[in-house]
Formats: sequence, structure tokens, C-alpha cells
Amino acid sequence: MKLLPRLGFTAVALLAMCGFANAAPLKIAYSDWPGWIAWEIGVQKGWFKEAGVEVDFQWFDYVPSMDAYVSGKVDAVCMTNGDALVTGATGKPSVGIIINDFSNGNDMIVAAPGINSIKELKGKKVGIEEGFVSHLLLLTGLEKNGLKSDDVTIVNTPTNETPQVLASKAVDAIGAWQPNSGQALKALPGSKPVFTSADAPGIIYDLLYVSPESLEKNKDDWAKVVKVWYRIAAYMKAEENLDDVLKILSARVKISPEEYEPFLKGTYILTLDEALKRWETGTGLGTVYGSSKVVNEFNLKFKVYEKTQDVAKYLDPSLTKALAGKKGE
Repeated sequence: MKLLPRLGFTAVALLAMCGFANAAPLKIAYSDWPGWIAWEIGVQKGWFKEAGVEVDFQWFDYVPSMDAYVSGKVDAVCMTNGDALVTGATGKPSVGIIINDFSNGNDMIVAAPGINSIKELKGKKVGIEEGFVSHLLLLTGLEKNGLKSDDVTIVNTPTNETPQVLASKAVDAIGAWQPNSGQALKALPGSKPVFTSADAPGIIYDLLYVSPESLEKNKDDWAKVVKVWYRIAAYMKAEENLDDVLKILSARVKISPEEYEPFLKGTYILTLDEALKRWETGTGLGTVYGSSKVVNEFNLKFKVYEKTQDVAKYLDPSLTKALAGKKGE
């Protein structure tokens, strides 16, 4: 950029017209979840360059990725719809522009050997990170099976420690998402999932959330990111691409494609047409609006934050709808 004054006004104007004046890429924080590692497909295949948008995907653990967003180090972050409400309630708003997927079995309540159903957790200890999605999953499972929250004893446990805590037999069950839930199953032979996100599809949506400032300033570029995402989603849905998809995703977290395949199966990637249905307003878990309302009520009940959140302010389907409109032309 220091060279621009030497080029003269005409050259600078030409550069600006060609889109080079704002050379800073869109900075996106992503982490270890199949629907987010999937961005690697677009990066490795050069689809962002083909779309004419510069992106900088930065790899973090999940909580640090949100910290990076809150501190302004990145323009966007991959989060669950529930965690977006929490970051917004504590001072950093965001707008979801892409529904990547919903959890379809990767989030689990894993019980020790001898416990075969969630009903059998009555009177038992469950290791859960309070206020996080696993807590909501547990409460949903209890309710669906005629139990109340006080029918179990919650042992507040960081999610990444749940495998060790279950193996130590300090608790009778844990709640976690992959890869922690899978590690818990391995850590205690004979343990089993007694309730998963596949039993409540839509309870956890995974989205790309953008800062309102960046979205307003770079809306055309974010529209290109949306376009690339649905190219990725279509590629992932084609059965003939499965081996390539597993190779790319598994390499990012340094495990074998065979080990990674169950993680991918526990994540429901949404095509463009499927996402449009999930963008509809409504109640219940069938839409991201309804799901977010459920999470908001949960967060208020358990004092994750004090003031109700307007979920509509966190969601913007316009870029997805615009892409769908162009597809139909």
C-alpha cells in the first residue's frame, strides 16, 4: 500500500475500480467441527479465488475462536446458534449468514456400562459443562423421557475433560460433542450413548457469524463466500466425492479418513434448498429461528445471561435467499 502514492491519482483510481484498493482479506476463525473444517475444501480447491474473494481462514480451538472474534482479531467466526447469543449478550453482536449444518448425532450423552437409557440416569451424576450445548441436550433428553432437571445431579465439567471424568467413574454419564464424545466412548469400554442430537435434530445449528460492521462494509464479498459454501456443500453431498472429502477433513485434524468418517456422519450438511427451509421463521427445532428461541429460553433459565435476546437480530438469510434466486433464473 505504501507504493500507491508513487503511482499517481489515475493509477490509484484504476486499482480501486479493479477491487485492489481494499486488499485486506476477510478473516474467518474456524475450529474442529465437520461443518466448519469443510471450508478446507474450498480453500484447497481454489474456489474462493475463482469466486473473486480473498479469505484468511484462521484455525483455533473452539472457545479461543470466539475469543478472537470478540476481541476483533477476525471478521467472522464459526459458532453454534446458542453460543452466538451468549457472545452477543456479553457485548459482541454477530449476524449468522450461513447455516452450515445441524448436529445429527455428534453431540451425545454418554453413560457408563450398565446404564442403557436416559431414564436410568435418575438419581445419577452427570458431568456437563453448565450453560453449554451439552447441558441443553441433557435437559432435552430428560424432558423427552419424562424426567426433570433435578432428577440428576449435574457435576460441572469442562467438555474437554469429560472423557477422563467418565473413565474415572466419578460420574455416571457425561455430555460432550465430537471429538470429546467419541473419546469418552473409547476411554470407558462398555459405555454407550443414551441420547444424542440425532434424537433432537435442530437443537444445535452451526453457522458462520459475521460482525455487523464487516457485513455492511463487505456485503458483496460475503455473498461470494456464501456462494462458495454451497459449492462445498454440493460437493460433500455427492457420494462419489466421499473419499476426497474424508481425506481433506481428516488431514486437518491429523487422523485417518476411516477414523473421521463417523464424525462426518454425525453432522448433517445442508444443501442450498435444505438451508432455505431451515431459514424459515417459526417455532420448534425445525428452523434456526425456532431453535434459537429455545436456546434463548434455556440461557435465561440457567442465568447464562440476564436479558432476553432478539434472535432475529442474529440471523440474516438474505444472502442465501439471493443466491437461491439467482440459481432459479
